[in-house]
Amino acid sequence: MSRSEPDADPPAAAAPAERPRPGRMANVAKKVSWSGRDRDEEDEPPAAGEATPLLNGAGPGATGGPPHSRPFTHSPFLRLGQLSSVDLNDDVRELETEAPNQFPSEIPHNEKLLSLKYESLDYDNCENQLFLEEERRINHTPVAAGSGIPQIKCYLNGVKVPHVVRLKTLLIKVCGVILSVVGGLAVGKEGPMIHSGAVIAAGISQGRSTSLKRDFKIFEYFRRDTEKRDFVSAGAAAGVSAAFGAPVGGVLFSLEEGASFWNQFLTWRIFFASMISTFTLNSILSFYHGNPWDLSSPGLINFGRFDSEKLGYTFQEIPIFIVMGVVGGVLGAIFNALNYWLTMFRIRYIHRPCLQVIEAMLVAAVTAAVGFVMIYCSSDCQPLQADSVTYPLQLFCADGEYNSMATTFFNTPEKSVVSLFHNPPGSYNPMTLGMFTLMYFFLACWTYGLTVSAGVFIPSLLIGAAWGRLFGISLVYLTSGAIWADPGKYALMGAAAQLGGIVRMTLSLTVIMMEATGNVTYGFPIMLVLMTAKIVGDYFVEGLYDMHIQLQSVPFLHWEAPVTSHSLTAREVMSAPVTCLRRIEKVGTVVDILSDVSSNHNGFPVVESSPDPTQVAGLRGLILRSQLIVLLKHKVFVERANSNLVQRRLKLKDFRDAYPRFPPIQSIHVSQDERECMMDLSEFMNPSPYTVPQEASLPRVFKLFRALGLRHLVVVDNHNEVVGLVTRKDLARYRLGKEGLEELSLAQT
Repeated sequence: MSRSEPDADPPAAAAPAERPRPGRMANVAKKVSWSGRDRDEEDEPPAAGEATPLLNGAGPGATGGPPHSRPFTHSPFLRLGQLSSVDLNDDVRELETEAPNQFPSEIPHNEKLLSLKYESLDYDNCENQLFLEEERRINHTPVAAGSGIPQIKCYLNGVKVPHVVRLKTLLIKVCGVILSVVGGLAVGKEGPMIHSGAVIAAGISQGRSTSLKRDFKIFEYFRRDTEKRDFVSAGAAAGVSAAFGAPVGGVLFSLEEGASFWNQFLTWRIFFASMISTFTLNSILSFYHGNPWDLSSPGLINFGRFDSEKLGYTFQEIPIFIVMGVVGGVLGAIFNALNYWLTMFRIRYIHRPCLQVIEAMLVAAVTAAVGFVMIYCSSDCQPLQADSVTYPLQLFCADGEYNSMATTFFNTPEKSVVSLFHNPPGSYNPMTLGMFTLMYFFLACWTYGLTVSAGVFIPSLLIGAAWGRLFGISLVYLTSGAIWADPGKYALMGAAAQLGGIVRMTLSLTVIMMEATGNVTYGFPIMLVLMTAKIVGDYFVEGLYDMHIQLQSVPFLHWEAPVTSHSLTAREVMSAPVTCLRRIEKVGTVVDILSDVSSNHNGFPVVESSPDPTQVAGLRGLILRSQLIVLLKHKVFVERANSNLVQRRLKLKDFRDAYPRFPPIQSIHVSQDERECMMDLSEFMNPSPYTVPQEASLPRVFKLFRALGLRHLVVVDNHNEVVGLVTRKDLARYRLGKEGLEELSLAQT
């Protein structure tokens, strides 16, 4: 298994290191850089039991030489960025000295730091000679080829999340969601289904299983990050389609919440995957229900059909829908804020596996106990009628009656949502709905973030349906039983408002709700409450998925550059000096650079080989660490620089066979004689990497990096000489903006 080698800011090699600025805090145990002018030192992911390292040394093995800096403008904003050395606290130093199997009582965590266990994916094809030759040989004819939700969202954004699309992850997801639902936790199964679909799609695209060590010798063309990303997007859409029976909603979900890169070709691919997912599910369900080939079955989660002829809406209800959207946005913001602090507590204190298992058992026990206590204390016994409820429970009620609290609490969350939508008026007591909303709100908030497979869609819909129906009952009382004030209709609007207030989805959630209810009449009200809930919720805190991405210290790039970045240029963001390789480089030099544990970089600019040191070494290309490792593994050497010997001819298949787990440099043996040989990188480097001048503005750099899905962006001067390199983590640090720099300044003072 190859180790993860995150992107970092390249060290000095080709350019001389400049003198450090006076007053630099050099003798500190832990250093955190908030400025692209400091050198990033990145280590491989920690072994089991070790703390997750944070950017620029907030973890084991991050001590290195003094960082290099360059003089820039002396604005207060930039001076804050130059104060890049901060002693975190004694807990981190204690953590370094502990044995790998020991756990500290508290792990210091700051969501303003970036984790080193994440690296970037190569979404930009390396157009070297091998790639271009293969493209010319291929006859390009149209073919139908080719959740956690936050993790999939990060992967599609270009972040390599460890083990996110592995077969083991799929098996754990499937088993975990079954046990979570059976255990009665306040969870939904839609999130794990989305993640499972992404894992299956990623596995199919590779035509092999590295976990099972089986290679089926198919789909070898798709063994690269670009194609794998598109398959994962389609898999996530297929998961939504299977969960809700909403193929169009699945496509829009992948567009709005998943894929960061979109084009027309990808649209019909994802639509095709959603269509096949719906067809396959309906075919299986037809046999399961005893009606072979009856393809009219809905998805796994269906909310029943609303009678639009009896339950329409009028113009005077639009302000009511807006108010419900405001309530949903506020409640969603409260949910997210509580879950944020709870997750911070878990990260700091509940990090041992045994403690995580105990917490999950405790939550399951408390959920069951709270349910029984609420049922026992509730006196909401309703008469049992033929069309009253679908799944009645008699607990603590007389014969011929059912307990509405028990029916709501001890049914599956999906059936409880359907009951709140479609049960006739008078089926629930207002006190029952109020108590259920309050208790389930806190239980769902406590449950999300446990180390179990769990989704937040269905619990959010259930909470919103409960207070939405309560809202509708209140309107019935206030309007003296007006025919338009139906509790079921407002339960639907409350469910949409609550879910929109938590996850901040609009377009895809509108279509999913319409497809899951089989009704387009309520399309406009659902859009209205979702937009209102998103606007109100965004005023207070971020959405739940974005919040958890930030808590995991993932270098996630949003759609727009930070608002405080317009005065910055590429020179102030880039990493410098840069380790460059010559077009014809000595093997020993390559091995030494790759073996340097203090500089596990993944991209190296290639400059022209020139015997004259006074001549400008202009940029000629860019080569990746993975490519260099494959070249070393296959001994693509020549004896000396001017040798006419023909080196071994490699094909792209040699690189794809090693993808995605490239061997570490330590596993490759290079003899002393081989170290004196030369490597010609001309055929394997990308001869046309994306570059920007050092005067380019940061928003322009951000848009170029984000839109093209780049991993490295070379910064050059007027003579085409490499002066720096921009990576994802350089931009992610500046995304934290002035707030993060001010926090660092306060910590240092």
